Amino acid sequence: MTNETQIGQLVSSASETLSEISESPRLDAELMLAQTLDLPRSYLIAHPEEELDDVTLQRFRALLDRRTSGEPIAYISGTREFWSMPLIVSPATLVPRPETEILVDVAISNLPRKAKASVLDLGTGSGAVALAIAKERPLVEVVATDKSAEAIAVAAENARQLALPNVEFAVGDWIEPVLGRRFDMIVSNPPYVADNDPALAALQFEPASALVAGSDGLDAIRKLVDECRQVIKQDGWLMIEHGAGQKDQVENLLTQHGWQDIDCRNDYAGLPRVSRGRFVERDDSGGS
Repeated sequence: MTNETQIGQLVSSASETLSEISESPRLDAELMLAQTLDLPRSYLIAHPEEELDDVTLQRFRALLDRRTSGEPIAYISGTREFWSMPLIVSPATLVPRPETEILVDVAISNLPRKAKASVLDLGTGSGAVALAIAKERPLVEVVATDKSAEAIAVAAENARQLALPNVEFAVGDWIEPVLGRRFDMIVSNPPYVADNDPALAALQFEPASALVAGSDGLDAIRKLVDECRQVIKQDGWLMIEHGAGQKDQVENLLTQHGWQDIDCRNDYAGLPRVSRGRFVERDDSGGS
């Protein structure tokens, strides 16, 4: 008979329980137990025979129940790593995904290391993209907006804990807080899931407003490719993360609104993920 009051057996048992709903059941179990004990994971590995008291077991099982219900481990722990940065996350923000690092990579590859520039991050959530750019390009001034005051509070706290002073946060809907300003680059990971997408069932704990964008998932992107022309400098780039099946539609939207030099970057799985276009202001004066 196994002794599930011991660290090693408890982790094994919890891993088996989580195997149906998690891609990393043992890691999840270890993270939750380490959180319960307020000790590093290495302690669990070094002390598998240690007995746990009833109060500790109850606290751990409460976390396990949350995870088995489908709640993301990032919400349970309150943190998620992104671009090698520990970020606070909450139910007011999306859990940062690895594929969103592609957006950061495309952005910084277009920003010289030792030159000043201005970047606008729209719909920043936890601040993941804005903070990664600010970290990699300390001379760049980054402005990040989100319509959720709760999300902005999380992002601002992440900036404080990471000691990144070159980021400014503003509450408001897309470009509304920065009207009258112009930026060298605009980046966004907007909502792009269709409102009837069956994948939403697995995302029930994350904010729907940061996921769902109309019947085809393109409502937010339509708004961005139109309105961002008001706040971008000549020859500036707009870079948008989108669904793997939306490449052609996004390219068409960018083309319709006059963006040029349009291309798309694939994610780690080889799927189309980040499209960009360059802004060239057209001369509508009619002169020759």
